[in-house]
Amino acid sequence: MPVTSSVVPVSILAANRGGTDDLTGLIGWVADVIGALGSVGVGLMTLAEVFFPPIPSELVLPMAGFLAGRGRLSLVGAVIAATIGSTLGALVLYWLARAWGVERVRSLLTSLPLMEASDLDRAQDWFDRHDRSSVFIGRLIPGVRSLISLPAGFQEMPLGPFIALTAVGSALWNTLLVIGGYVLGSQWRSIGSYSDWLNLIVIVLLVGAVIKFVWTRRDRMSVTGT
Repeated sequence: MPVTSSVVPVSILAANRGGTDDLTGLIGWVADVIGALGSVGVGLMTLAEVFFPPIPSELVLPMAGFLAGRGRLSLVGAVIAATIGSTLGALVLYWLARAWGVERVRSLLTSLPLMEASDLDRAQDWFDRHDRSSVFIGRLIPGVRSLISLPAGFQEMPLGPFIALTAVGSALWNTLLVIGGYVLGSQWRSIGSYSDWLNLIVIVLLVGAVIKFVWTRRDRMSVTGT
């Protein structure tokens, strides 16, 4: 009997942790934030993704779905919070583009380590080809999702349709990823054995981006000096 009483609390504690104890680095941090803040944490990280790409929704949202499946937060609440965060982030970029214009925004992007002018050109080309529908479709395409808000701002797309299309597109994307993590269930634990490698990849990409940024700045300075 004493053995049983000592085992039950341990199993309950393990369940309450959501099965994420073996996750490390960025992945473990995402799990900890969502576990501590619930749906609010999901919303904050989808908002942060707009300005800090190393926190991708492809990682945040499946983790939210998994934790929802473990009873750590509401599945519907996670989708709603993620959609609010995504839409707010898109609005920030929209107003920035509308207030500053193409040249100032392009100058800002080229000064950031993880952004290039070609990223903006790709989003602009997508908007030119698909017009308003690009705001909805673009929310479903990695690499275009955030920046599609910029050409919408440059072209002064009406705010009402922009918010509606952004929210619907974001909701669809967020729902797919959150439900994916929910359905994955306990299989998400298998990521723990690869989390160190995933974190290493993130670090390598960040270091590579910084090196590229420094190298590009040096070339610009040398050209200006000549």
